[in-house]
Amino acid sequence: MIERTVSPAFSSRPRLVLASGNVGKLREISSMVQPLGWTVLPQSDWNLPAAVEDGATFIENALIKARHAARHTGLPALADDSGLVVDALAGAPGIFSSRFAGEHANDEANNRKLLEMMRDVPVSGRTATFYCAMVVLLHEQDPAPLLATGRWPGRIAETLSGSGGFGYDPLFWVESHGCTSAELEPGIKNLLSHRGQAMASLLAQLQSVQCD
Repeated sequence: MIERTVSPAFSSRPRLVLASGNVGKLREISSMVQPLGWTVLPQSDWNLPAAVEDGATFIENALIKARHAARHTGLPALADDSGLVVDALAGAPGIFSSRFAGEHANDEANNRKLLEMMRDVPVSGRTATFYCAMVVLLHEQDPAPLLATGRWPGRIAETLSGSGGFGYDPLFWVESHGCTSAELEPGIKNLLSHRGQAMASLLAQLQSVQCD
């Protein structure tokens, strides 16, 4: 187990390690879990080595990341594996969404590559879905993980718009609200999004969990 490098906050509350260093994910998931009284801690507090995400699906990779975090921290771990599935690109970027433009790509590079690949695709063919698989392992060898998924249909916009969210949000057009995901208020996004859907299902399961 790797020793945590900062003092735990709210140590009297049940704690979950978020198996991600993504600040956007930490912010969104923490706000969703807060009503249950859980404290969500980023795995970066333990300086964890990166998990090897060699699964073929979002669910497999979420389990890999959660097991990795639970093993190194000794705490229950929450992981999600999310991505953008674009119909015109045969499902790409899919499980490679965070590294679409290369192993160390950032959001700007990933969005730029997506726009370039979609340059000649008409509006009718720009359909896409955000997908999320989310799991909680109470310990490394937990044989019955909590599991939830969410899907958010939309389409790829032709230009970037909005400064909220992260990842592909500035390119993900939400038909019901006439704007991109990056232009939605955070509370509205949490209700609509793939991650929000998965988290709502997972919260219902977490309510019956007793652990520290």
